[in-house]
Amino acid sequence: MKQNEQETSSQRNGLVKEIKADGSFNRQKNSFTTPFGKNPGELLIESGRYRLLWSAVCPWAHRSVIVRRILGLEEVVSLGTASPMRPNLPYVDWEFSIDENGVDPVLGIKYMSEIYKKTDPNYEGRPTVPVIVDTMEQKVVNNDYFKLTNYLETVWAPFHKENAPDLYPEHLREEIDSLNDIIFHDVNNGVYKCGFARSQEAYEQAYDTLFKRLDELEQRLAKQRFLFGDFITDSDVRLYATLVRFDVAYYSAFKANRNRIVDFPSLWGYLRDLFQTTGFGDTTDFDAIKRHYHLSNHIASNDQKGQTILPKGPDMSGLVSQHNRQALSTNTEKFLYKK
Repeated sequence: MKQNEQETSSQRNGLVKEIKADGSFNRQKNSFTTPFGKNPGELLIESGRYRLLWSAVCPWAHRSVIVRRILGLEEVVSLGTASPMRPNLPYVDWEFSIDENGVDPVLGIKYMSEIYKKTDPNYEGRPTVPVIVDTMEQKVVNNDYFKLTNYLETVWAPFHKENAPDLYPEHLREEIDSLNDIIFHDVNNGVYKCGFARSQEAYEQAYDTLFKRLDELEQRLAKQRFLFGDFITDSDVRLYATLVRFDVAYYSAFKANRNRIVDFPSLWGYLRDLFQTTGFGDTTDFDAIKRHYHLSNHIASNDQKGQTILPKGPDMSGLVSQHNRQALSTNTEKFLYKK
C-alpha cells in the first residue's frame, strides 16, 4: 500500500490522531477516569447500578471480564457485549448487532458512541471498551482500562463471592504495578505498536522491544509457575489477555512474527495453565478474536483491502493439553486467599 493510501486508510479508520510523526502508534488516553471508592467525588460502589460494556475481541476489556468472573461479581455488575466486527461507518465504533433488534437490552443503544456522546456531547475520541456505564444516570463513568481490574479487586471487595481469591495482595502491589506498567507498554500495547506502525523504523523498534520482553518473561516463567510465584495475580490476567490472542491474531495480522507463543516452552505452558483455570479459557472466544483481527475493516483494510477470507487456523486445541506447571509450585492452589 502506498503512503497516501495508508494515510487515507488511517483517516477513515479514526486512527490518524494516534499516529505520531515518526509513524509510531501512540494510543489515546482515557477520558473517564474517576475512581471507584468511598471518598468524596469517587464513584459509589453499588450492586446492580453499573453495566460493563465489552467486546470479546478486546484484550483490555477481556481482563476486566476475567476478574469479574473470578471474584464472583457477575450478578453485581451486568455485562453488555458488542459485536466483534466494527460497523461500516466513517469512524471507528462498536455496535450491538448480536443483541436482539441490534441494541443493548439495558441501555437501548445501537452504537457504543451513543453513550459516550450522551455523556459528553463534545467527546471526540474513539469510543473504547471496557467502559462502565451508570445505568441509573445513563452515562459513562469510567473507561480507565488500566486501573479497572484493580478497582474490582479492592474497593469492590464487599461484593466479592465468599472466599474470593486475592488477585492484588497488598504486600505485592508496588511490584505488581511496576510489572503491569512494563507489560502494558512492551507487550499489551507492544503488539499494537507493531500492527499500527506506519514506518518501517517504528515497526522494527516495536517488534524488537516486544520480543525482547517476551524472552525475559520466558526466562522468568521457567523458574516459577506464575509471574509472582505460586499464585495468580492481576499481572497474570493482563499478560494472558495478550498471549491468548497472539498466535491467532497478532502473529500474522500485526506482523509480530518472530515466534508464536507455542514456540516458547515456558510461556506456552503458562498460557495453558491459565487457559484451564476458571475465568480465563471460559471467557475466551477465538472465533470472535479471529473475525475482528482478520476481517474487521479498521484492521484488515490496512493491508488487505477487499480481503474477506477468515484464516482457518491455527489449531488451538493444545491449550487443553497437560502442562505440568504445578511442578514449579509448592502449593496445590492457584490462588491466594485472604486469611
